[in-house]
Amino acid sequence: MKDEAPAVEISHLSFQYPDGHVALRDVSLRIAVGERVALVGPNGAGKSTLMLHLNGLLTGVGTVRVQGLEVREPHLKRLRALVGLVFQDPDDQLFSPRVLDDVAFGPLYMGLPAHEVRQRVAEALARVGMSDYAERPSHHLSAGEKKRVAIATVLAMDPALLALDEPTAGLDPRARRQLIRLLQTMPQTMIASTHDLRLVQELFPRMVILDRGQIVADGPTAALMTDEELLLAHGLEKP
Repeated sequence: MKDEAPAVEISHLSFQYPDGHVALRDVSLRIAVGERVALVGPNGAGKSTLMLHLNGLLTGVGTVRVQGLEVREPHLKRLRALVGLVFQDPDDQLFSPRVLDDVAFGPLYMGLPAHEVRQRVAEALARVGMSDYAERPSHHLSAGEKKRVAIATVLAMDPALLALDEPTAGLDPRARRQLIRLLQTMPQTMIASTHDLRLVQELFPRMVILDRGQIVADGPTAALMTDEELLLAHGLEKP
């Protein structure tokens, strides 16, 4: 029996921005289906840059595969449904007049029939507890509500992988706790870029530390969290 393809397989990935800044240096990473992995490290470590390679928003030197598909044309349309990328600022993701329209955008882009789009929108909003907000303008919502709608926009595309960039950034304690409870219910493979090490302790059994574009540690969260010297050396503080 053939082994199942990993959810994510990154091989020798490097990336340099047009201004010459090298953001990733020979990064290799493998994530199994169903795993929950946190990317942590100081600002500028390359965490967000790495996330943006998962559905082809950025393309570096090296190979990125999601569920066995290489992240390049002609696979990008399919991959952008498989990878549910939730940006740090939900205002970058919500741009339609109503919540309903924002959540419908992805399924419409996929070319699904109208009845299936309606069903996916209803299911995604119910999943994040926002069914009563379908007709509301997205820009009138609180930060926590916007974050949940942003997650609904990717859930409506039935992703295999949830990629979350700083999911708790800007949330008050109540909204943060609601988001954690929501993420705990998600069955998808999950990768998150975050500075919130308490979130990592609660949700992500595996932790990958990046610094200056390189992976400097990769292992069980519980073990890495006990190494205060390692954490401090890479701009992190034990919670």
